[in-house]
Amino acid sequence: MFETLSAEIIAIGSELLAPDRSDTNSLWLTEKLNSIGIEVKLKTIVGDDDERLEEAIRDASRRSKVVITTGGLGPTEDDITRKVAARALGRRLLLDETILADLRQRFLAFGHVMPERNSRQAMVIEDAEVLANPNGSAPGIFIEHDGVAIILLPGPPREMRPMFEDHVLPRLVVRAGAVKVVRRMLRVAGLGESALDEKIAPIYTQYENPQTTILFNQTEVEIHLTARGRSEEEAEALLDRLSEQLEERLGDAVFSFAGEKMEEVVGLKLSVGRYTLAVAESCTGGLISQRLTDVAGSSKYFVEGVVAYSNETKTRALGVKTALLREHGAVSKEVAEAMAEGVRKRAKTDFGLSITGIAGPDGGSDEKPVGLVYIALADDAHTKSRKLMLPGDRQLIRWRASQAALDLLRRRLI
Repeated sequence: MFETLSAEIIAIGSELLAPDRSDTNSLWLTEKLNSIGIEVKLKTIVGDDDERLEEAIRDASRRSKVVITTGGLGPTEDDITRKVAARALGRRLLLDETILADLRQRFLAFGHVMPERNSRQAMVIEDAEVLANPNGSAPGIFIEHDGVAIILLPGPPREMRPMFEDHVLPRLVVRAGAVKVVRRMLRVAGLGESALDEKIAPIYTQYENPQTTILFNQTEVEIHLTARGRSEEEAEALLDRLSEQLEERLGDAVFSFAGEKMEEVVGLKLSVGRYTLAVAESCTGGLISQRLTDVAGSSKYFVEGVVAYSNETKTRALGVKTALLREHGAVSKEVAEAMAEGVRKRAKTDFGLSITGIAGPDGGSDEKPVGLVYIALADDAHTKSRKLMLPGDRQLIRWRASQAALDLLRRRLI
């Protein structure tokens, strides 16, 4: 088993605790750290609070070998990172005359006299190394403390990212050693999270390396695999071994082997087979067509999309018989199949895909509740349909229905 360095990221700033702000710096830093074999164990957001920030830095430096803070290095009263970090580490905060002179020169270059409050940006923690910031006024700080690398970075991404890549990443590569980390994501359709885990847990639990994580999103389950090796080739070979076993156990339920979206997979299969497709949608209101045409090159296979929301449009545009609608209702197996056949005939395509349902929140009944959806696929040989009962709100039902319809087509193309 490969020993990996652990890291923690502390994002500083009360604004990051607001409901309309997100900490994108931590996501970016996590990707960079993971790529060199350093595992992020914890992310923390701390407001401009001296006591809580001191506690966060002190605790992180006890637990992890790499601690990175972002933000709080500016010139204002609420920029507290330097002084609090110094206190947490038991070190003095000293004025660096070289940095101060450089700051003053920067302001003069723009025709301004530096406000005295900016001088706090020239305060450096005792025995720390200053990280140059050509993109802003706040220098970063690198500290070796009891075998832990503690790095203070500015908050603005345009300053933080180049500073990390130029001055921090090369040092951490040396610390991380020769471990290479490779990731792979399999996407699965038609199985819930627990049903999936029941199938594959006997396989992946036999491995410490790669590690397996199962995540459920709104339409599918993702299997995230992470392997560590002395080289990328070694790590890839470990992933190949495990993923092949998982794919064999799950069969056609695995639709993506490198993180591709369903519409990308379907588009590739249509393109390779030189097939054409037309889509008729009711409850999804054009969502399937939008997803398909979001893929570059979709004009090769996607011919037409019809949003037949009303019964009159189903009859006029798709040729669905009025008697069929009257007898079975718009949300029915019979109408879904007629829509698929109608749009295929209208567009003269190899496949016709249709969807009709009740997305809610209104319009449901005891006989046909909210979440009832029918999808159908027609080709030159036959027409196939499926009945679905989908949970969720209106948006989620529509998205899940579009995924199920695309998956029906994918399985036909296999």
